[in-house]
Amino acid sequence: MTDKQWADLKALVKGNTLTTPPVGFIIDSPWLPGWYGCSILDYFTNDACWLDANLKAWSTFPDVMFLPGAWSEYGMCTEPSVYGARCTFWKDEFPFAHPVISDASGIDALPQPDPATDGLLPFMLNRLVNARPAIEAAGHAIRFSVSRGPLNIASFLMGTTEFLTTMMMDPDATHRLLRNITDFLKRWHAVQHEAIDSIDGIMMLDDIVGFISEDDFKTFALPYLKELYDIDDAVKLFHNDADCTASVAYYPEIGINLYNPGIHCSLTTLREKTGNKLPILGNIPPRDVLAAGSPEQVAAAVKALRSEAAGFGSLVYSCGGGMPPGVSTANIQAFIEALRD
Repeated sequence: MTDKQWADLKALVKGNTLTTPPVGFIIDSPWLPGWYGCSILDYFTNDACWLDANLKAWSTFPDVMFLPGAWSEYGMCTEPSVYGARCTFWKDEFPFAHPVISDASGIDALPQPDPATDGLLPFMLNRLVNARPAIEAAGHAIRFSVSRGPLNIASFLMGTTEFLTTMMMDPDATHRLLRNITDFLKRWHAVQHEAIDSIDGIMMLDDIVGFISEDDFKTFALPYLKELYDIDDAVKLFHNDADCTASVAYYPEIGINLYNPGIHCSLTTLREKTGNKLPILGNIPPRDVLAAGSPEQVAAAVKALRSEAAGFGSLVYSCGGGMPPGVSTANIQAFIEALRD
């Protein structure tokens, strides 16, 4: 992200109106390798390929804020690897982290990971540190520390069904698991900040908060997310593209100041539930329109979103969730041109 883009984003989350409607997309391994023309495995293991893919996206679409910007990651294996998860990587499919425990009886035996040395995290961070000179030479900077959220990581350590069942059947064990993960995540974000002094934002992704009731969100998610977002960073981005109906009203209280939703809630509903206090990164349909639609359909969806956004507090025009596989250059250009029209 360039200095101007970062200044614009910081102004937007403070409630300022930008002269030009901003465009931004979360991009990572589901989209970049295919668009760039390399395998997913090469994207993960070849640092030159990873860097060049990001540089190409920035140069092809200079007016787009790509978030978090040079996301160093290994798919959903990234954080579970610190707990000893067996990680399966295929050449051109998304990687998979196998569960570490099968029920609540294994929670207390989980380690207290050191993010500076454990799992894939040292490789992830070292890639960023080594690429930083090239990123800055291109006029960009590393702005965000990044992780999945505590419930998301718990679901990978146990399996989603097993974790949600434990939440219902053994609340105390669930809290012990989430306490362990939250403490790890606080250390992990601190390690990223210490290694790269240009970081002044946090991005966390947790779709599992969209699978639980409002009461369960208040019990099992809100206190831990509040801890994690209790930092002085300028931009505090949260991604949950599952149904946010039961939880979104609490996001401003947590400290989140930019939210990337799915398509379950319209901008009007989001405005009503948050008192129009929550800046949004969204939200045309990602798969069915941005990836599978024609440029004309993308343009129509953007224009409809812009019409709905009239009077909306703060909006970065995007899709509902991260950039999905298969989005073409032509469709991204149609998205941008529909806003500039």
